[in-house]
Amino acid sequence: MILVAGPYRSGTGDDPRKLDANVRAMNEAALSLFRAGHLGVTGEALALPLLETAGSTGPGDALYEEIFHPVAEQLLARCDAVLRIGGPSEGADRMVERARAWGKAVYTGLDEIPAAR
Repeated sequence: MILVAGPYRSGTGDDPRKLDANVRAMNEAALSLFRAGHLGVTGEALALPLLETAGSTGPGDALYEEIFHPVAEQLLARCDAVLRIGGPSEGADRMVERARAWGKAVYTGLDEIPAAR
């Protein structure tokens, strides 16, 4: 299981179209991982529905702060590795830092990831 970590809010000004484009990029990477025999996952896939259900009014509100990154961190604890994609992102960089601290593999491109067992 490989966590795909990339920018969500960075550089978007919280524009919904740009946020969606960032989620799509992470989902495309997760799909490529799946097709290569891995399970690619994103924190967004779990956190965004929870935020909606909790009544979040948008990125950066109190519910976002309570849920968004903590979900990714809990997911990372169960992953074998991280694939870091995209541009600048404090949150994605935090996932990479934690993965390294926990001794997990960190990749920066799909071509670096070994074949699935």
